[in-house]
Amino acid sequence: MFKKAKKNKKGFTLAELLIVVAIIAVLVAISIPIFTSQLEKSREATDLANVRAAYAQISAAALSEDDAPANTTNTTFSRTGSQNAYVYTAEVTMNQKEGGWKTANALSSVAGVTATGSVTASGKCTITVTEATGACTIKYE
Repeated sequence: MFKKAKKNKKGFTLAELLIVVAIIAVLVAISIPIFTSQLEKSREATDLANVRAAYAQISAAALSEDDAPANTTNTTFSRTGSQNAYVYTAEVTMNQKEGGWKTANALSSVAGVTATGSVTASGKCTITVTEATGACTIKYE
């Protein structure tokens, strides 16, 4: 005769919450390696840009017979030798955490100069320009 009032149950069940947490965990597990790979590619792009900038700076200094450019955060410049036989050197500290390049043709992408050596984690790149001959070498260590 008297109807019992139904209690309005609000909220989620434990099973529903566990399913949502499991789905989020799977998505995170998939995305972490992708983000890590993209982060390494960005470090590589920064390193390559630093090498190109250092090459441009010492090439300009050699062509204009100026002193070596001022050192920057990741690059150390020097000039040795005597007049008309100066050798300009730039040493770029690499930021990569993994060895090798992921970018295609990265070794020949600096002004068409083919580099020697291979990139190592937190390694260095040495760029040398000889004023007398205009010869340029790029070596990864």
